[in-house]
Amino acid sequence: MIQDNLHKIQAQMAPGVQLIAVSKTKPVEDLQQAYDAGQRIFGENKALEMRDKHQVLPSDIQWHFIGHLQTNKIKYIAPFVSLIHSIDSLNLLIAVNKEAVKNNRVIDCLLQFHIATEETKFGLDMAEAEALLSSPEFAQLHNIRIVGVMGMATNTDDKNLIRSEFSTLKQYHTRLADTFFAGHPEFKEISMGMSGDYPIAIEEGSTLVRVGSAIFGARNYNIPVNDV
Repeated sequence: MIQDNLHKIQAQMAPGVQLIAVSKTKPVEDLQQAYDAGQRIFGENKALEMRDKHQVLPSDIQWHFIGHLQTNKIKYIAPFVSLIHSIDSLNLLIAVNKEAVKNNRVIDCLLQFHIATEETKFGLDMAEAEALLSSPEFAQLHNIRIVGVMGMATNTDDKNLIRSEFSTLKQYHTRLADTFFAGHPEFKEISMGMSGDYPIAIEEGSTLVRVGSAIFGARNYNIPVNDV
């Protein structure tokens, strides 16, 4: 089932769009099936769960952290994480940079924007993002690299609203690219779209789609996770 689901979704990826298999709460056996079917990018939202899976799965997997990241958990993923999607404050970015220095790495990050109508979702607004990128503190962070933006649309059946929110994120990316990242071709990622809305996200310019249940089935809430 996982292989069939994965291949069906991979066939829908437009040129330049990468699929992140969101594997949170799933056992390593499921991830291995996806890996054997050719998937190499996996997304997790718990630092300790990601660390534990990284230790037992193939070393060429790219691990993307997609959840709300606590500063005291960065140390568990800093040695190997490929991309952190969920940077929503300068303090978090400073903390990531500190752990990156300890590991002699430069860690790629995305700025997370709040584009949904739901207040429960995390993220910056444009004024906060511009203030962050203009700050003298940011200028001193040499072990992180901002490579794009991320956002989550409202959980709704209203496709017009979803499309509008994704369009907004694309506009944010363009504005930041022109204002802060001219001459920086690495600032190219737009992480938007999940199992229920990724086709719309691709149409609106997504470069990274985060798909979980459409690949692995419903989330498993019963496996023990020691990441509290």
